[in-house]
Amino acid sequence: MTLEEVRSQDTVPESTARMQGAGKALHELLLSAQRQGCLTAGVYESAKVLNVDPDNVTFCVLAADAEDEGDIALQIHFTLIQAFCCENDIDIVRVGDVQRLAAIVGAGEEAGAPGDLHCILISNPNEDAWKDPALEKLSLFCEESRSVNDWVPSITLPE
Repeated sequence: MTLEEVRSQDTVPESTARMQGAGKALHELLLSAQRQGCLTAGVYESAKVLNVDPDNVTFCVLAADAEDEGDIALQIHFTLIQAFCCENDIDIVRVGDVQRLAAIVGAGEEAGAPGDLHCILISNPNEDAWKDPALEKLSLFCEESRSVNDWVPSITLPE
């Protein structure tokens, strides 16, 4: 099969409804994970968790604003985290609005709030697999995106 034949086949359409659904699911997942204490924020903190216990990580969010795109060190970290997540079957998405992400997880509202939100990991709260409908919806979104060779899909968070 040639590349042209693959592209001409019916693929998963990138509809706005699909993107909005994924954005809403991510919003719900972040709130739920934060309530359960399963959220790790920060590039370095996330790297530590991935190094120590990658089997317990269920989802990864990479966030960067337009001004962050020129930060070479951050982009190198993103590349390494993406590669690690792909190798360990961890679903991963990108978000282009760090301020909106901060509003969701409450950065700056309390003294213990995370400052670096460029990378957020969601972990299992216990030994049993975490059954969250938002996580299942996002996993399906990531699987559909991978089927059209979009390995790290971008999600827009709802207002």
